[in-house]
Amino acid sequence: PQQGMVKLVVYDNAGREIETLINMDLNAGTYKAVWNAAVYASGVYFYKLTSGGYSEVKKMILVK
Repeated sequence: PQQGMVKLVVYDNAGREIETLINMDLNAGTYKAVWNAAVYASGVYFYKLTSGGYSEVKKMILVK
């Protein structure tokens, strides 16, 4: 854990970037990001967390 540039992006199931939730320099620690998905349809979405040399993509399901 160290200070660095953090980016958290949400993608639709076609791989299109639909929203950037975090794009800033953050100190080491625990953070919470809230995605207001009121305008998006139910379905499968992906989010990508990037920080320094670390990058991870996870799947999430939006159910309304």
